[in-house]
Amino acid sequence: MHDALDLRELLADEIVQRRESGYDLTAVLPRIQQAYPVQAALAAQGPRWSADLERAYLDLADTSVRPDWPYDEPQTEAEILAVPPGARLPRPGTAELTDRIHAAWLGRCAGCNLGKPVEGHGWNRLKLRSYLEQAGAYPITDYLPVLDPMPDGMTFHRSWQEATRGRVNAMARDDDTDYTILGLHLVEKYGPGFGTADVAFEWLRHLPFTQTYTAERAAYRNLVRGHDAADAARIFNPYREWIGALIRADAFGYVRPGDPRGAALLAYRDAALSHTGNGIYGEMWAAALIAAGLCVSTAREALAIASTVVPAGSRLAEALRDVLASYDSGATWEQAIEQIEQRTGHYHWVHTINNAAVITAALLWGEGDFSRTIGLAVEAGLDTDCDGATAGSVFGALHGTAALPGAWVDPLHDTIHSAISGFDNSSIADLARRTAALAEE
Repeated sequence: MHDALDLRELLADEIVQRRESGYDLTAVLPRIQQAYPVQAALAAQGPRWSADLERAYLDLADTSVRPDWPYDEPQTEAEILAVPPGARLPRPGTAELTDRIHAAWLGRCAGCNLGKPVEGHGWNRLKLRSYLEQAGAYPITDYLPVLDPMPDGMTFHRSWQEATRGRVNAMARDDDTDYTILGLHLVEKYGPGFGTADVAFEWLRHLPFTQTYTAERAAYRNLVRGHDAADAARIFNPYREWIGALIRADAFGYVRPGDPRGAALLAYRDAALSHTGNGIYGEMWAAALIAAGLCVSTAREALAIASTVVPAGSRLAEALRDVLASYDSGATWEQAIEQIEQRTGHYHWVHTINNAAVITAALLWGEGDFSRTIGLAVEAGLDTDCDGATAGSVFGALHGTAALPGAWVDPLHDTIHSAISGFDNSSIADLARRTAALAEE
């Protein structure tokens, strides 16, 4: 489902996206549903793309935000980038910064591997906890064990053979780490002045289409069809506020230690290829969070700094504020995650807003413990590999390699598999050294 090459699915998902973003569909939706009953077309396996579907989709685009919509979510570049300058943070010395960047790479890999087996396949929080308890592995303190036979109704993602306990022998290929590598390549090749068109060119040159998903696949499709990079995010792309941009942020934070706003600006240029609104804000937030994390000592401080690059009137800003308020009020993890589900549970499990809230909560309630931090990020049961990866990356940036238990990083064997051409079987330490060199420039 959510196939960027099937306009029947794109139309159905665009209806959801418009509703979530406060658009008034009162007049247009009955006309669309009468002219083109989407669910019936999906069930009957009608044409995947047609002129009628395009007309229906464009009718949705001819709508506006309700007058009573309580959020202010800028869409233009000038408005989004009008974030407070913020003070530069004191940077650690070269040796410590290099170690923190290495730890961020390692933390990202370990957290991503942890979450891979339970990505999708209905692995919500309650189902995941049930499995972990049956396996004697709750709370999470190591890679996930495999039960044989698997309990009824529980199926791991196909990556389980290289991402479960006793089977990890490297960082398995994953889009979360592919994009970190590609971000490093962008800055190495073009410097910090790269533009969105450069991102598009490097996608087409290095990133296989079949290893892209949702918003990224829609943008890639638009590029192949000849659309300009500046327009790729907005054409037949209902996934423009999903998590795909947020997971691409890390390299831009790594190379801008102590400069959260600068990291956010780099992230904007990357995100704008495939996302709009909260999708862009999410990547800016994650990049700023890592840039701050490399120079402060607590997750609470880094999160407060990162929030300054998110438009204050947005749904993402509201969700992040809610989590911070829960933490500051003394709420338990269980109370916090239930509040996140109550307030953001209507979003798709790979949306930016709910997953950013989970990452925030995992960092806070992780209490400076790596296993607990990535464990909570995964146990929340949303986009498990993405949330584990980002939480692990931020943790590493904050605490350095000494805080990463060997049980998590030793099985990686300093190796990362990647679909990015020219980067498969890279050394994690080498990628970290190259990143640190850019951070020192």
